[in-house]
Amino acid sequence: MQNRPSLAIIDPNTLAVIGMKQLLQTATPLADVRSFSSFDEMICEGESQFFHFFVAMNIVLEHRQFFIERRRRTIVLTTTVSPDKQLSDFNSLCINVSEEQLARQLLHLGRRGHPKGEHLPPRPQQPKALSDREIEVLSLIAQGYMNKEIADQLNIGVTTVITHRKNIMEKLSLRSVSALTIYAVMNGYVDINRI
Repeated sequence: MQNRPSLAIIDPNTLAVIGMKQLLQTATPLADVRSFSSFDEMICEGESQFFHFFVAMNIVLEHRQFFIERRRRTIVLTTTVSPDKQLSDFNSLCINVSEEQLARQLLHLGRRGHPKGEHLPPRPQQPKALSDREIEVLSLIAQGYMNKEIADQLNIGVTTVITHRKNIMEKLSLRSVSALTIYAVMNGYVDINRI
């Protein structure tokens, strides 16, 4: 784990932490995602090891100076999409949206914070997991197309699309459209602007 960046989630809400941790592990498979129920718990682990902090708004407010000094590395977990109700000095991630919208927000934040992959560790080369046809299907799934639309675009049957979809999820060990979308964007199969 020496070269793996560490991400910290700091939030007293256990269910929110579990969901965010799963999403971050899908979006950043090379990162070590750690979770903490309090600021003090994270400090005891040593804050300098963390590449980014995903923090509940109340914790940011209680420890504002600490996070202001690390504002580029801090993402505030908020319950609103309204910019006037978010902290202006920080990037925010609204957690009161669908999993698909949350994944999209996370990808956009990553792209804005690390344009062209700057400051990210290199990804190890992996053998190609999917066939060319599965990659085409995955790309269309990530773009929001339904099975019938995918079948029409690729000139194949709906049953074939469903089979490809099942095989993709099994091969990648992913269980949701948002996880497939993150995988597709992170591996360059679809441009984030097309989702």
